[in-house]
Amino acid sequence: MVFLIGFLAGALGGLMGIGGGIVMIPLMVAFRKVTQHKAHGTSLAAMVFVGMVGAATYALQGSVDIMASVILAAAAITTAHIGARHASSLPEWKLKRSFGAFLVVVSCLLFVKPFLPRVVYFAAGWSKVLVLLTAGALTGFLSGMMGVGGAVVMIPAMVLLVGLDQHTAQGSSLLTMVPAGIVGALTHMRYGNVEISLLKGLVPGVFIGTYLGGSVAHFLPDSMLRLLFGSMLGWTAFRYLRTPAPEKISHEGIS
Repeated sequence: MVFLIGFLAGALGGLMGIGGGIVMIPLMVAFRKVTQHKAHGTSLAAMVFVGMVGAATYALQGSVDIMASVILAAAAITTAHIGARHASSLPEWKLKRSFGAFLVVVSCLLFVKPFLPRVVYFAAGWSKVLVLLTAGALTGFLSGMMGVGGAVVMIPAMVLLVGLDQHTAQGSSLLTMVPAGIVGALTHMRYGNVEISLLKGLVPGVFIGTYLGGSVAHFLPDSMLRLLFGSMLGWTAFRYLRTPAPEKISHEGIS
């Protein structure tokens, strides 16, 4: 089961340029019964391998912008540990609701992606660097907090504001996940939120799934996959948002 979770996360990561954590986390919580905090930390550690294999696969197709990845990563590594610390400070029910809200945003972006307008003038020079630094900083925080790659921020910024094509944006996003994921995962590890035993099964699945997903990505239109994936995320988000808060214990009448 752990290998299959890694394979599914890697396949979607390679195919769509996302980290796969949005698949891996709910599956680990549901089928491996790990806590939400440990699912986030373990997922982020696995994302490092998704990024390495995925970026290498896209690079073979010439679909990685090294400079854009370096700028994104420089900002992401400064905020990834902040996001990881924030996640560790939240009670589990709040972290679950936060993850549900994050999934709502991701699913909505998947549905409206074809209708998003392109800007007429793409950022260039220092304005391009500023866009990438801002996207990288947001990516690092989300990656550390949510245990995901942060592609939901990076890819739209690179495609809509910088002017990269979709495949290059996805490949560059995967490369950025490596340093950001390492920083966030190390912080989660210090808080005891990484299950090393699960990584032994997740990583082989991630390697195979990411390679296959990245290889197919250049030949497969993503419209149907995007709609199906978005629907699945919407349902998962609904379940997470319904996580009940713990009942307050009343001490009235207790002597």
